[in-house]
Amino acid sequence: MFLPISRQEVEKLGWDYIDVILVSGDAYIDSPFSGIAVIGKYLLKHGFRIAVISQPDINSDKDITLFGEPRLFWGISAGCVDSMVANYTSSGKPRKQCDFTPDGINNKRPDRASIVYTGLIRRYFKNTKPIVLGGIEASLRRIAHYDFKTDKVRRSILFDAKADYIIYGMGELPVLELANALKNNEEVNNINGLCYISKEKVSDAVELPSYEEVSVDKKAFYNMFKTFYNNSEAVSGKRLIQKTGDRYLIQNPPAYYDDNILDEISDIEYERAVHPYIQGKVKAIDTIKTSIISHRGCFGGCSFCAIAVHQGRRVVSRSAASIEKEVKSMVSKKWFNGTITDIGGPTGNMYMMKCKKMEKLGACTHKHCLYPEVCNGMNTNHKPLINMLENISHINGVKKLFATSGIRADLAVNDKENGKKYISEIAKRYVSGQLKMAPESADVNVLKAMKKPDNSSFLEFCSLYKDYSKKYNKNQYISCYFIAAHPAESEKEARSTRKFIEKYLDFNPEQVQIFTPTPSTWATCAYYTGLDEEGNKIYVEKSLNKKEKYKSIIMGNNSSSKINNSKYSKKKY
Repeated sequence: MFLPISRQEVEKLGWDYIDVILVSGDAYIDSPFSGIAVIGKYLLKHGFRIAVISQPDINSDKDITLFGEPRLFWGISAGCVDSMVANYTSSGKPRKQCDFTPDGINNKRPDRASIVYTGLIRRYFKNTKPIVLGGIEASLRRIAHYDFKTDKVRRSILFDAKADYIIYGMGELPVLELANALKNNEEVNNINGLCYISKEKVSDAVELPSYEEVSVDKKAFYNMFKTFYNNSEAVSGKRLIQKTGDRYLIQNPPAYYDDNILDEISDIEYERAVHPYIQGKVKAIDTIKTSIISHRGCFGGCSFCAIAVHQGRRVVSRSAASIEKEVKSMVSKKWFNGTITDIGGPTGNMYMMKCKKMEKLGACTHKHCLYPEVCNGMNTNHKPLINMLENISHINGVKKLFATSGIRADLAVNDKENGKKYISEIAKRYVSGQLKMAPESADVNVLKAMKKPDNSSFLEFCSLYKDYSKKYNKNQYISCYFIAAHPAESEKEARSTRKFIEKYLDFNPEQVQIFTPTPSTWATCAYYTGLDEEGNKIYVEKSLNKKEKYKSIIMGNNSSSKINNSKYSKKKY
C-alpha cells in the first residue's frame, strides 16, 4: 500500500487520527530508496498511523493543514538531496531540473526546505506537537557548518529552523523509539541518533568549540569538525555538545545498526512507484524502480563524501536470504520486465566486508581503511558478493542483473583470493555495456587530499576488466568520472590529470564536475579553513573562472591532444 497523501485515503483506511505527519521536499515515491517512504512504512509496520504531505505549497495553508495536527509529531525532510544542492549548481546558478519533482521542473522545493517547512507548520499551528527534522539536509547540518551559498558558517539547523529535534543518520530505529516514547509520555532526550537543544550542559559529553568561536576562527572550526567526525561511529561515538548563544546543541551518540536489523527494515513491501495522486512524470523512479539495496555504510573515507557521518564507516549488510526475498517479490509484479538495474550500496563491492576491530571498538581515528593502501585488518573477500549475485541471477523471472554502481577498484585488486573472479564475473554477466568508474583525479597531490590511493589499482582493474570482456566476446567499455577544482588542485594538478587521461584512456571523460562544498565533509572543511585533514595548509581554488578552466582542461577542451572518443579502448592499460 501507499502511505496516504489525501483525506480520502485516510477516511478509506478508517483512521480518525494521524500519529505522525511526514513532510517531504520530494514527490512521494513508495520505494526503499526514499527516506520518507522507509521511515513512514517502518512506523506503519510498528502500528503507527502515518500520512505524507509531499512538496507542500509554502505560500498557503492548503497543503500543510490537510490532515490537521498529528497525535505525536511532525517529521520533516528536505528530500533525498540537500535543498541547496538540489537548487543550485557548483557555480551558484539555479538548477532548472529536478528528478524528484513531477515533470522535472525544479519549482517545488524551497531553499533551506527544512527551515521553511518548520516555519510553515508553526505559522498555522501554534504550540503544535514536536517538529522533528530528518533526512540528509538535517543530518549533515546538525552542528555548526560551512554553507557554500552564503560563504559563512551557519549554526546547527535545529536553531535556525526552530524545530524540536533532529533524527540524524539512518533514522528508522531512533524515530521508532521517539514515537514510542512520545506515545507513552516517556523521556526522549537519551535516544541515540537524536539531537536537541538544552539550556544546560549535559554530563558525560565532549564539548565542541562554540558556534561563535568556529564562525570566526578557522582553526577552531577544523578542531570542531575533527572531533565531530571522529565521533560519528555508533560503536565508539561520544555524546557531543556545542554552545550556541546561551543554549547548547546536544548530539546523542549515533544509533547502532547491525545486519539483522537491516534485514528487518528491508522486509517492508513497497509499491515501487510514484503515488498515483501525483500528476506528472517523476524521473527518479526510472533509476530506482528495479534496483536493490544490499548494504549501508562505507569505509572508503573519501574526503568529499559525507557517507561516514550519515550512514557510518561500518558496513551493515543484508543477508542473502533477505535480498532474494525482495527480488522474488519484485519478480511477482506485473510491471517487472526481467531486469534488475542495480544492486549494491554506497560502494557497490563492500557487501559483507567488515573489520573485526571496527566491529568491536569502532573505526580507527588515526588511520584510514583504504588510504594510502588497503588496511590488512579489513576483510576484502568478494566471495559473499559473488555468491549473492550468482543466486539472484538464477531466480526464476530474472533475465538480467546489473551490479556496477560505485565499484572500488582497489578493493577488487587487493582481494588476492576472489578479486579476479569478481572482475571476471562483472565483465561476463553484470554490466550493461558501460562500466562507470570514478578515479576522481589522477594527480598525486589531489588524490592525497581526497584520501584516495594512486591509480595503479584502477589501471590494473581496467586491464583485467578489458581482458575478461575480450575473453567473453563482450563489446564493453569504461566511462570515468572526475572532480575538478577539489582542494589541492590548481592548474598544474588539472593538467596532470589530463596527461593521465591522454596516456592511459582513449576517451574523454563523460562526467567532470566542479567540486561543490557540501556540509559535513573533510573536503568542505578544507575548502573553508585552508587546512587538510592533518591540519596542514592546502591550496584551495575560490575563483569560479579558474574552476571552470580546470574542468575544461580535464575534459580536454584546452588540450592540444585529441583523443579518440570511441567507446572501445585500443590502448593497453
